[in-house]
Amino acid sequence: MPQLECVNLSLGYGNNVIVNNLNFSVKAGDYLCILGGNGSGKSTLMKSLLGLQKSLCGEIFMNVRPNEIGYVPQQTELQKDFPASVWEVVLSGCQGIRGLRPFYSFRDRRVALETMERMKISQLSSKCYRELSGGQQQKVLLVRALCATDKILFLDEPVSGLDP
Repeated sequence: MPQLECVNLSLGYGNNVIVNNLNFSVKAGDYLCILGGNGSGKSTLMKSLLGLQKSLCGEIFMNVRPNEIGYVPQQTELQKDFPASVWEVVLSGCQGIRGLRPFYSFRDRRVALETMERMKISQLSSKCYRELSGGQQQKVLLVRALCATDKILFLDEPVSGLDP
């Protein structure tokens, strides 16, 4: 069973159709890369899949719960000025899987720490997010998304600002 399936999906704004009759499915373990020029609908598709924007027509079947999705959006200038430490940003990725518990568990903290170590950003832990370079901020957001889930990741221009 696919984790995600789109059937005859059309996307756009108002009467302006950007993508028409899109059909695809993604199974556990699959990788799907969407390529296209500026304005071709890549971010619009991602926002529609996440339920952040309505599609013009067609259907989206998501066979994972919302708290099983990690998401790295394109960064805006407002997001780049977020006044929290890197540790707080990364740990917040565990909120969806935390449920109704008001505090982070030992497991949440361990997952955040191990993911930061794996992605080689542990040394940034106490730094303020807004004081980081654009590439460092992007890496922090990627680590946050990895902490959010091991089911499905949506990455919108995930390597922008990163060195090879």
